[in-house]
Amino acid sequence: MRANRLPTEEIKRDPAAFADRVTSDGRHERTAEAGRFRLVINRACPWAHRVVMTRRLMGLEHAVSLAVTDPVQEIIDGDPHWVFTERTGSPDDKDPVLGIHALREAYLARDPDYDGGVSVPGLVDVPTGHLVSNDYDRLSVDMATEWGDLTREGAPDLYPEVLREEIERISAQIYQDLNNGVYRSGFAPDQKRYDAAVRDVFTRLDALEEHLTGRRYLVGEHLTLADLRLWATLVRFDAAYHGHFKCNRRKLTEYPALWAYARDLYQTPGFGDTTNLEHIRTHYYAVHTAINPTGIVAVGPDPRGWLTPHHREELGGSPFGEGTPPGPVPEGERVPPLAEQG
Repeated sequence: MRANRLPTEEIKRDPAAFADRVTSDGRHERTAEAGRFRLVINRACPWAHRVVMTRRLMGLEHAVSLAVTDPVQEIIDGDPHWVFTERTGSPDDKDPVLGIHALREAYLARDPDYDGGVSVPGLVDVPTGHLVSNDYDRLSVDMATEWGDLTREGAPDLYPEVLREEIERISAQIYQDLNNGVYRSGFAPDQKRYDAAVRDVFTRLDALEEHLTGRRYLVGEHLTLADLRLWATLVRFDAAYHGHFKCNRRKLTEYPALWAYARDLYQTPGFGDTTNLEHIRTHYYAVHTAINPTGIVAVGPDPRGWLTPHHREELGGSPFGEGTPPGPVPEGERVPPLAEQG
């Protein structure tokens, strides 16, 4: 969708344009190799954030390098594009590894005739510069299950076989009503469809509040991909979706269980340390000019609440199950301290 244009129909998401799979045994299209791939993301994008969290929790930072685009997309040939700039540490406005200014160059390297949309995350093959996949869901599942010895010792099982059916069931509900529901609300072409979308958002939040009141995690006794999928939306809710997308019946902070759950995860390695609230606010408010024509970026909410006690440990369970927390964030990937994101 163009940043300066409202849809005439309800927002629909196109399937991934490229979806090559990367596995340790190479039984699909490509074989996982340390240093072979570069993950292009934007800190504002919830779909990219899922993959970044998975990569960190699985300890794949050494195997897959990270490239961060500017929070504000650049209009190229009338369409918004994810670009590299000095603001995000790219000298000469080009990614230092791939040598490209816009992610679309990796799409075109893969298919010179490609004329579709460009989205993040994008996994790029470093030697050729070709886009491998922009399938955020498959990328996160494969990084959680298919990268073999490249994952760290003590990595959690984010996608246990015995829980996969339940993970996918609850994830599908969250996607329809909440992950994508906030976008259906924000880009609704008329009152009727806005009313329906925002109703779905809060019906789902109400159900999740009840679900999480007596349990620490969505499925099972430790973190799974279901939690990553939900949390990527929750961490953006008050900062962007509540005001910018008109999902303002209630704030996340007004849900006792959900807000405590969100803080619990924020304070868990892999979540808050991959989040840049400044990038989130800047992107949503500056880019969607049809919704916010002045481009003024909202100042709040105060981010310090994310570090307040949550007491969720009293519900039992442990974030990493039989695994261990990931190590420190690599120096070049650290986000600013929370006090600097407000």
